[in-house]
Amino acid sequence: TTIRMLLSLIHPTSGEIHIFGKDIRAHRNIIAQKMGAIIERPDLYPYLTAKEHLQLFAKLSQKKISTQLIDQTLTLVGLSKRATDKAQTFSLGMKQRLGIAIALVHQPELVILDEPTNGLDPQGIADIRHLIQQLAKQEGKTILVSSHLLTEIEQMAHQILIIHQGKKIAMGPTKTLLDPAISLMKLSSSNDALAIEKINASNFASYLLDREGEIYLSLPTSAIPALHQFIVEAGIPILSLESKRSLEDYFLQITSKSN
Repeated sequence: TTIRMLLSLIHPTSGEIHIFGKDIRAHRNIIAQKMGAIIERPDLYPYLTAKEHLQLFAKLSQKKISTQLIDQTLTLVGLSKRATDKAQTFSLGMKQRLGIAIALVHQPELVILDEPTNGLDPQGIADIRHLIQQLAKQEGKTILVSSHLLTEIEQMAHQILIIHQGKKIAMGPTKTLLDPAISLMKLSSSNDALAIEKINASNFASYLLDREGEIYLSLPTSAIPALHQFIVEAGIPILSLESKRSLEDYFLQITSKSN
């Protein structure tokens, strides 16, 4: 929904959208010339070659785009050797690459990709991730990626925005969000009911997260030794106590708090 609003495919019921410092309602055409996007998956013509796709969309952009630039774009996404092959012969990963090439052909400053690795195998996911990183680092593009694959986002993104139930619940640099001063601890016990009862009756009750079927605590990293001591003294039959530090763990942590 957010991406469709950014691309003026749907209109917001309230609020404003500013891109490149301009209101999208008043400067839609100017903004659109500087943006490229793929929503869900690229819609391709099966009977057109990769190069013919870029030639077609180059004309639609109403910009003067040379054959050399088209060839460079195909090389950039790793399709130069398949430039004259029809899209119907492409794998899903190659179709994603061609879709990204189409989004890049008019040299946009901002590229929006919605679930770019959806349905790909592990190698395809890695290839798209490396391409996105290349576009940002070497080509100077700003890439906005929407994805539910949090491990991928953690590896590629510098800035993260987390939306839960239609509301922004976290935003900032990846390194800042994964604050080392706060730890997410997972407790495994042979008697979860007893463990939860003991924790709720202790000073650690406020750190306990609402996570059905599993015991998680979000607490200052400095408090971990005290947690260990409490577990032993409370007689909780512990199987393991482990720290979770991934973006996926952080997401589960803050969405549990917001429920």
